[in-house]
Amino acid sequence: HPPRETSPNHPGTHATDTLLELKQKVGSCIDEAKDRLHRLSKDIWSCPELAYEERKSHDRLVTFFSEEKGWTVDSHFKLETAFRAIWGPVGGKENNNVINVGFLSEYDALPGIGHACGHNLIAEIGAAAAIGLKALVEHTPDFPVPVQVTVLGTPAEEDGGGKIDLIRERAFDGMDVVFMAHPSQEDASWLPDVAEHDVIVRYHGKASHAAAYPWEGVNALDAAVLAYNNLSVLRQQLKPDWRIHGIIKHGGVKPNIIPAYTELEYYLRTPLRKDLPTIKAKAEMCFRAAAMATGCEVELEFARNAFHNVLRNPTLHGLYEVNGKALGMEFTTDEDVLKNTSGSTDFGNVSFIVPGIHPYFYIGSDALNHTEEYTVAAGDDKAQFYTLRAAKALAMTALDVLLCPELLQRAREELKEANLKEERALRGASEAKHCGGAAQH
Repeated sequence: HPPRETSPNHPGTHATDTLLELKQKVGSCIDEAKDRLHRLSKDIWSCPELAYEERKSHDRLVTFFSEEKGWTVDSHFKLETAFRAIWGPVGGKENNNVINVGFLSEYDALPGIGHACGHNLIAEIGAAAAIGLKALVEHTPDFPVPVQVTVLGTPAEEDGGGKIDLIRERAFDGMDVVFMAHPSQEDASWLPDVAEHDVIVRYHGKASHAAAYPWEGVNALDAAVLAYNNLSVLRQQLKPDWRIHGIIKHGGVKPNIIPAYTELEYYLRTPLRKDLPTIKAKAEMCFRAAAMATGCEVELEFARNAFHNVLRNPTLHGLYEVNGKALGMEFTTDEDVLKNTSGSTDFGNVSFIVPGIHPYFYIGSDALNHTEEYTVAAGDDKAQFYTLRAAKALAMTALDVLLCPELLQRAREELKEANLKEERALRGASEAKHCGGAAQH
């Protein structure tokens, strides 16, 4: 499926023809590797592993790049189950600045249902786009700019936020642009992934015989139930696009024992990271009120990493759409999909520090993510055509920014502007909270 069109941002017929030819070639390079890419994806799908425990999937990816000619592989890059593979720099004149193009691979699974979010396909896409771009640059005489291709294997997206750990370790330093793509039910260059912070809540009471002398007990299950109900009541006072959802993970051991210990886990989400402190404060009051009402002790453990919302980069998202359409993608126009909360990802934090995109792609199934049906779809051979098509669109978008420096500069400026907007919003939220607190006294 060679591209039928390309970005209108490249003036000059000869330049456009050259870019079209290169885009066709990068697609062919990916197709040439399709069998070994499929095996890579299938091996990861067949051995689902949880966050920070993805040892076999990690080792499979490390082996894959170690066996590909020309890659320098750091097997345990910053984290035990992370890796980095680098090729280049190659091309350009001696005085040109190297452009470091990054591709991300995820490979953790969900408890109980395996790769129900298709991270085996995300791993494959990162590998496919990277080796396709590398092969193209390597076999194009006098490629006009020096290029480095970097693949980061990023563990623990489903739980913990491995990319945030890697940001803290400065793993993204030096990257000029970063790409990944996520399986879904439709093709979309951007969806509103929201900010999220998770919390574990533990109530400590006192056990007692529930029939003989219940008055001697302090019921930690009552505290958990009250907290659950407090948050359910709170929802009507939350903004329509804020989300609180959770479970009781431990509710006691036996009906005739007053529960001395209970545990809940909650996810708190807002469309913008600036609102996370507000929703956290409201939830915390609900948790502590339940402890006060029952006489229990409460322990709140907020996750080490908070996920940020994904910043939109109009230049990169626009280029991806043009390239995707050239490959036959039909991007959704459904407003319910484009405007409603999609979920959360640690790529959001990456989007604040490096220009990048996290598009969604159809895999040939209408099954919903995080279901057993989607696990089956992610391992189906049918998904391969769509997965490689998304990889080609990413590699083609990388070519756009490599061969048109003003596009990369525009993407950088858009990131800078988005960050300034977010910083102003954060300051505004902080000032409003301070003024509101002062007004109450």
